[in-house]
Amino acid sequence: MKVPYIMTPGPTQVRENVRLARALETTNPDLDIQFYDFYKETCERIGSFLNTKNEVRILSGEGILGLEAACASLTDKGDRVLVIDNGIFGEGFADFVTLYGGEPVFFKGDRQRKIDVEALEKFLEKDSNFKYATVVHCDTPSGVLNEVDKICPLLKDKGILTVVDSVAAMGGEEFRVDNWKIDIALGGSQKAVSAPPGLTFLSISDDAFVAMENRKAPIASFYCNLLVWKDYYDKKWFPYTQPASDIMGLRAAIDNILEEGKDNLLRRHEKIASAVRAAVEKAGLSLYIKEGYSNTVTVIEVPNGIDDKALIDYMLDNFGILIAGSFGYLNGKVIRIGHMGENARADKISYTLVSLQKSLDHFGVELERNMSQVFLEYSI
Repeated sequence: MKVPYIMTPGPTQVRENVRLARALETTNPDLDIQFYDFYKETCERIGSFLNTKNEVRILSGEGILGLEAACASLTDKGDRVLVIDNGIFGEGFADFVTLYGGEPVFFKGDRQRKIDVEALEKFLEKDSNFKYATVVHCDTPSGVLNEVDKICPLLKDKGILTVVDSVAAMGGEEFRVDNWKIDIALGGSQKAVSAPPGLTFLSISDDAFVAMENRKAPIASFYCNLLVWKDYYDKKWFPYTQPASDIMGLRAAIDNILEEGKDNLLRRHEKIASAVRAAVEKAGLSLYIKEGYSNTVTVIEVPNGIDDKALIDYMLDNFGILIAGSFGYLNGKVIRIGHMGENARADKISYTLVSLQKSLDHFGVELERNMSQVFLEYSI
């Protein structure tokens, strides 16, 4: 099988040293005490990446596991939970809240713009009786970025626990768990971290642990129970056998980030993202988002008369570039280019834009500017 350039908004390209780390010899993670140290040290490095002193855990399961685990662990029957919704994943938190017996209450925003913090503040002045609130940092299907640095302190001032899905943002956007008062921060291996899919990692505050311990009823799950992880290191006991090879790969990917430096990483993503948006607009295409652009994914409206799947297939078959469409209410309406992690490199993005332009030309769409040329002008 010939592997294409994966320029989707996750999974992303994986650097060779990460792939090689997953091929190293492994031990028995349940019985070898050295692995508990390796796991703990990896969690501490992730904590540095997330700018937090809170406890960090790595779970065996794709990023959605973290979203469900947060809701399963915090939700008691009848709990009112504020679901901040301006996208598909934002809305989707309500399904997990309902599954575990909670009552989701929506604060809905414009799906082409970031959440209006002033409107949220006015909403909370009338009703702030919520155990916790959920918010998505970057809602990947649309590419909208929310200001969790403003949203979470506002919620905590009202005594509301905060759960943030930053799976598609952290690494490409500034993210400060402690300063922003985030109780549970959720990440995944396959986005800007640029490790293979299969792992969730998350930070858990003392307030969140207290809420789990003071529940009225036991957590209605084992695999999604975050409380069972609390004292794993002292007890030298994992709830289930850890995927050692995956964690070794994640460790290498986190080390890549720390070696580059978080500030350099953020600058790289910002420069690449702004150049992509300039190239798209100057070529005469339309961005889907009107306000609140993410530095990890650009979402482009499909020109009239073009079949998104045919366009994506043509790029893959003729140029070896895999980009993404979207789903839900955006199905067939947009295409998405992921410029996160290892994807956020000028050579890869330049080739992606050349391929997109030639593919659009094949389907009869003539652009006003050379997208790759504009991108390079803005990114160098």
